[in-house]
Amino acid sequence: MNLTNFQFPNQTNFYSGKVRDVYTINNDLMVMVVSDRISAFDVILPKPIPYKGQILNEIANHHLAQTIDILPNWVLEVPLPNVTIGRKCEPFKLEMVIRGYLAGSAWRAYKNGIRTICGVTLPDGLVENQKLEQPIITPTTKASAGHDEDISKEEIIANGIASLADYEQLVEYTHAIYQRGTDLAKEHHLILVDTKYEFGKIGNQIFLMDEIHTPDSSRYFYADGYEERLEKGEPQKQLSKEFVREWLIANDFMGKEGQTVPQMTPEVIENISKRYIELYEHILGKTFEPIDAPQNAEEIIIQCLERYS
Repeated sequence: MNLTNFQFPNQTNFYSGKVRDVYTINNDLMVMVVSDRISAFDVILPKPIPYKGQILNEIANHHLAQTIDILPNWVLEVPLPNVTIGRKCEPFKLEMVIRGYLAGSAWRAYKNGIRTICGVTLPDGLVENQKLEQPIITPTTKASAGHDEDISKEEIIANGIASLADYEQLVEYTHAIYQRGTDLAKEHHLILVDTKYEFGKIGNQIFLMDEIHTPDSSRYFYADGYEERLEKGEPQKQLSKEFVREWLIANDFMGKEGQTVPQMTPEVIENISKRYIELYEHILGKTFEPIDAPQNAEEIIIQCLERYS
């Protein structure tokens, strides 16, 4: 499923993001359709990736179900493999990024001599992909347009993005969910390197929103051989969509003005789809069973929504 054009009873809003189509119902329910679109460098690539939406939705909902004892989440029902119906929350305009290892943008900043990231100070002498003594939280703004930016706890409070009490609760939840994700990854011989969570409120209650622990929102390493590669200073074997970015970079595309997305041949599309299936099977530890979207998808969703009207 690539583009949707559903019309639901009592629909009050529609938003199409890089990957997701989100329908608001009665201002208190949401229908999230995870499409097969793929983005990189803030650009939607021209061709969809078969079954990517199903893969992301099923990974996310598996992990949301595994964290329900920590805090409630937005999900009410999953009527189709790539569709979730849930509660509409008032979102915090934050992404709570948590890092257990020095990788990605945090490593690039550290390598350039920066030792304080989002108000968190790191010691000298660390190397790329090294496990941190304690996971650190490096929040970013949730921009409605343009790029997200790093932000400190003090700036979050000062700008009214969250109250001190709410922010401290978000920090507690973030550490607890990350620990749960770490434990689940370990069962499948993986390391959850870093990830991000989004939260919202209904009344005074905080809810976990959006997707969690997917290859689009998280970075995984293979645990087998991690220490040996670290000791030798070799790149870690990753389980994320980094391979898509690497393919684009190898073909001279990084989303900059004047650059052209390389041709997505059937072979390229099939390869990316196979890699996403590999991600699914490693993260969940089970065989992926592809399901094509039914012709009456809209009707199925409407019948589900009637239960909550």
